[in-house]
Formats: sequence, structure tokens, C-alpha cells
Amino acid sequence: MSEVLPFVGQREAWHEWLAAIGSERMHHAWLLAGQRGLGKRAFAREAAAELVRQPGHPRPDHATHPDIHILEALPANDDEAKKKAEGKPWQAKRSISVDQVREMIRRLATKPTLGERRAIVIDPADELEKSAVNALLKALEEPPAGTFFLLVTHQPGRLLPTVRSRCRVLRFSALSEAELDEVIRRELPESDASIRRTAIEAAQGSPGVALSFVEHDLAGIHHLMLRILHEGDRDYHLRGALADEMGARPPRGRQLATLELARTVVAGELAAASRPRQLALIEAHGTLMQISAQAPTYNFDAGLLVMEIGGLLASAAMPREAARP
Repeated sequence: MSEVLPFVGQREAWHEWLAAIGSERMHHAWLLAGQRGLGKRAFAREAAAELVRQPGHPRPDHATHPDIHILEALPANDDEAKKKAEGKPWQAKRSISVDQVREMIRRLATKPTLGERRAIVIDPADELEKSAVNALLKALEEPPAGTFFLLVTHQPGRLLPTVRSRCRVLRFSALSEAELDEVIRRELPESDASIRRTAIEAAQGSPGVALSFVEHDLAGIHHLMLRILHEGDRDYHLRGALADEMGARPPRGRQLATLELARTVVAGELAAASRPRQLALIEAHGTLMQISAQAPTYNFDAGLLVMEIGGLLASAAMPREAARP
């Protein structure tokens, strides 16, 4: 396609999607799989718009097209719904409810409004309630003609095997340094060159992490995370410094960005680590993943959260003995 897309990278995934749309028998359900921050959200919406595009017309706006239905967690309460309507940061419910899925299924009883195709985006499918997954499974088993599902997933293993088996997987890969630089320059054009370089190094190919790094000024936090991982923190001095760097009352976005940065930093240490340390890193990474899954819907105490992050980093320190009391 010649037009500029709102995401950088993922060319192979986009070309695979275009080839599928142009084929005679396109699969009806897709898993958009990859770690957080790779651009799956933007990709899913543009992929849905491309799917319903009418011949000879530009790609429509996914937010207003009647044949694109996006299921995501609703605002936690009326106050959060007001924040969302005003374009402010808002807190979502813990999951996508069965009622949302059932409402979507009721809409499938009618034909698409403007063409022959309709797109259902579930973002992320990891957050579906158990009963919502069961309701979705019925739709995946007997999809109406012209209906296609795009399930965004950060952890495909959390989905039922029966759901995964009915989907074709579209995998998302890490971006190159040049692509990350392009993302930062486009989204944050006034960013400092040295900060961009550090963000790119820390992001491990994730544009989401790179942007958060620059936006929330995480260079100091990143430096301390690496020190804890490499030196340990027997006297809690570095963890105290990490808490100071985070701030007494950091914005929620800064907390979430710090948590995701910690997960990325730990993952980046794995390749060069010895076997015993790899096990410690994997354990710390798994715990960070669990916290990350809860973070968007729970109100964590900022001080306790940063100390938990510091403790997990210290538990995987190099050498391992450095983290022991």
C-alpha cells in the first residue's frame, strides 16, 4: 500500500494480512500475538479498516465505521467514563464482560451495513471473562458469513486451546533500532537525541516501551534498575534511590511505564546470562508479567510497587549471591 500507516514496522504481518484479504478463502479468526508495546493495537484497527474498505475508496475511519466493532474493557465507573469522554487518562474494568460479547453476537444476526465484510476486534483477548470466552467460542465455531475476528493477545497461552485452534496466528516482531528511532521522532518530535538513544537501547525492540521511556523520563530509573541487576542491593540503598527517582506520588502512567520497563530490562538480560541466573531472571520476569496483567485495573501503592520491582531485580542480580541477605 502506498499510503502512510499509523504504525512503523510489522511489514511482514501487514503484507500477510493484505495477502489474506486478497485470497479467495480468508480465515475467519486471527490471533495478533506478540509482547506488549509492539503496535498490535494500531495494527488491529487499521487491519479491520482495510478489511471493510470498499473498492476504489480510501481506508475508512475504524472509530466510526458501522461494520467495525471493537471490544475492550469498559471504564471502571461513571467518573472514569467521564474522563474517557474528555480524552483524559482513565481506568478500565478488570476484564471484557460476557455481556459485551453477547451484545456483539446479537449484532451478528444482521448483515454488514455497508459491504460484505464485518470486523470484530477484541483488545486484548487476554482480558475476557471466563464466561465471555465461552460465549466467544460459540461465535468462532459458527461464524456468520462475512464476519472476521481479530483477537489481540499479549499472552496467547492464557487463551483456551479451543480458541487458539480456531485462529490463524499473525505474529509481531521487535522493531529495529532505526524503526524505533522513527517512532520516537514521529510521536515525540522534540525529544532529545541522547534520550532517544538510551530509550532505544532499553526498549528491546518495543516502540511502546521506547515512547514511555522518553515521555516519562525514565533514564534515571533505567540506570538504577541496571545497577540493581548487576550489583545486587544487600543494604536496600539502590532500592531507596529507585523509590526517590520514581517520586512520592507519580502519575499512574509513570508507574505502568516503570513496570513495563522493568519487565523489558529483565528480558534483555536473559540471552547473556548463565544457566543458574537465567532461572532467576525467568522467575522475576514471570512475577513482573503477573503484576503487569493486574496493574491496569488495580490501584497499587506507588511506594510498595517500586520496592516490589526493586526486590525482583535484586533477586535476579549478577552474581546471584549479591542479592542474598
